[in-house]
Amino acid sequence: MAPLSVITEVVALDRPFDYADNPALGSVGIGDRVRVELNGRSVRGWVVAEVVSDRVLKSVRKWLGYGPSPSLMDLVEWASARWCGPRARFLLAASPSRVVTSLPAAPVAGPLAVAVADRGAVRYSPGVVQLAPTTDPLGVVLYAYESTRHCDGSLVVLVPSDSWAARLRGRLEQRGCAVAGPDQWDRMRAGWPVIVGSRGAAWCPTPRLAGVVVLDADDEAYVSSSQPTWDAVSVVRERARRDEAPAWFTSMMPSPSLVGDAVYQRDADLVGGWPQVEVVDRRGGDPHDGALSASALAAAHRALDGDETVAVAVVLQRLGTGRLIACDECGELARCAVCAQGEEEVEGGLACRERHEIRARYCRHCGSTRLRARRAGVATLARDVSAQLGQPVTEISATSDPAVPLARVVVGTTAVLRRVRRCSLVIVADVDQYLLAARASARRDVVYAVGSAGRLVGSRREGRGRVVIQTRRGDDPVLDALVRADFDALVNEERATARVLGLAPYGAVAEITGPGALEFVAGLAGSPWRLSATPEGFVVRGADPEQLGRALRSLPRPAARVRIAVH
Repeated sequence: MAPLSVITEVVALDRPFDYADNPALGSVGIGDRVRVELNGRSVRGWVVAEVVSDRVLKSVRKWLGYGPSPSLMDLVEWASARWCGPRARFLLAASPSRVVTSLPAAPVAGPLAVAVADRGAVRYSPGVVQLAPTTDPLGVVLYAYESTRHCDGSLVVLVPSDSWAARLRGRLEQRGCAVAGPDQWDRMRAGWPVIVGSRGAAWCPTPRLAGVVVLDADDEAYVSSSQPTWDAVSVVRERARRDEAPAWFTSMMPSPSLVGDAVYQRDADLVGGWPQVEVVDRRGGDPHDGALSASALAAAHRALDGDETVAVAVVLQRLGTGRLIACDECGELARCAVCAQGEEEVEGGLACRERHEIRARYCRHCGSTRLRARRAGVATLARDVSAQLGQPVTEISATSDPAVPLARVVVGTTAVLRRVRRCSLVIVADVDQYLLAARASARRDVVYAVGSAGRLVGSRREGRGRVVIQTRRGDDPVLDALVRADFDALVNEERATARVLGLAPYGAVAEITGPGALEFVAGLAGSPWRLSATPEGFVVRGADPEQLGRALRSLPRPAARVRIAVH
C-alpha cells in the first residue's frame, strides 16, 4: 500500500505530512478524513495524495469517513494560492460537520414534470445574464437543468441566502428535480443531480460539475469576510472551467470582474422589471423638514392608506465611517475636489479618506462656513419617522429577532430588505452614504439596494409600489440610471475605470492590514509588485491574482496579526 500525504487541521502547519497506510482500516481514499499523530498529539486531517517514500512512517490511526471528493484536491491548491490562505480552511469548507461513512445512490436526473410554458420560452446561453430584480430567475435555472441533465455530474445552483436556497429547492422539487441542500452533505458527495445552496455550496463535494448557475452573482454575500477572503463566484467559475461545464451568472448590473470584456445577455423586459423610482433632492428643501422630506412623507401617507401588512420601509445604511458633512445654507455635501468622495473633519479642516488635500472648513459651492455633520442612527431615524407619520415603528437590523412581529412602518439597515417580503413603499433615507462610500462597488451597492427594494414593492410592469430615494446630489448618473432603468453607461464606465486602475479582471489587488502589516510588506522590497499605503494598512497591486497570492504566501509571517485580502 502506498504511503499517504495528509494535510492536518493545524492551520499553522500548512504543509502535507507523509503517513503509512493502515491495512486494518481498509481502503482509505483521496479526500477521506483521517486521524493521525503529529508531534505527540492526535489530530484530524485529510488524505490529499498518494506518495512514494522509502522512509519508516507512522501509520494513519483512524479513518473518519468521507471527505471532499478527489477532484477537489487540485482546486484546494489553486484556492490556497489565489487567496493566500491555508489549505485546511478550504478542505474544512468542503467537509461534513459530522462523520459520514456511507453514501446513498444518486438518482438519475429526470425530465421536468411541468409544461413547456411553465419552464419559460427564453433560451439563456451560458454566460452573464442581466435580469431585472423582479424577473423570476427560475427560468434560467430550469433551462440550465434541461441543458445539462444528460451530462455526467451535478448542476450546482448558488443563491445569496439560505432562505432563498430553501425556497428555490422547494420550487425545483415541485417540478420533479432531485435536489440536495447544504444540510445533505452525503447526497452532495454522492453526486445528486441538482445541488442548491448559498456561498458554502461553492465547495460542495460533488465529484463533477455538469453545470453552474449563480443568481445575483454580484451580491456581496458570495464573498467570505473571514480570512481567507475567498469568493464563491470565482470558485465555481474555476470548477466549471476544469470540468468543462457551462455556467450561467445573473446580475442586475454586471460588474467588470463578472463579465470582463465579454458580451452579456439582457432580459427582454429589463425596464419593466425595475420599480418606479423617485429621486428627492434635499438641497433645495425646507431645512425644517424632518427625516423624511415632504415628498417622501406624502408617499408614505398614501402607502399607509393601503392594506399591506407592512406599508412603509425606511432604509438607512452607512458604509465606511458613515459621517457626511453638508452646508446648512445650500445643502451641498463637502466633497473632495480630486476624487469627489465625501470629506470628513481632519486637523481642524476637511479632507477625504485618501487625504488628497486638507483644506479650510467652508462650502465649495456657496462659500458658507456653516457646515454640519449629518449622522443619524437607526434608533434616531425610527423615532423621527414615528413622530412624522404618527405610527409605531419597528427597528430592524442584522441582529434583530425574526420572531418579533412587524409594525406597518419598519426602519433599519439593509437587513430590512431581507426581512420584509412585501410592502407598498421603500424610502432610502440617505443614498449619499452609498454613493460616497470609499469602495469600488459603491455604485453597484446603490443599484442592488434599489433592486432589492423593487422585489418588495413590485415592478413597473405590475404598476404598483414605489421606491423614493433621498439625496443631496440629485445630478448623479447612478440616480439617473435608476430612474430610467438603463445601466449600460454605468457598466461601460466601470469597465473603463477597472481597466485604467488595474482592478479585477484586469489586475489584482491585495489589502494588507493589522498590527503586523508594516513588517509583513517589508518583505516586498525590491519586488515587482506595486505597494502603496492607506489609512488602514497597505495595498499591493499586480497583474495576476494567483501570482500575487503566491508571492504573498511565500513571505514570512510576523508575530503580530496580519490580515490579507486578495481581490
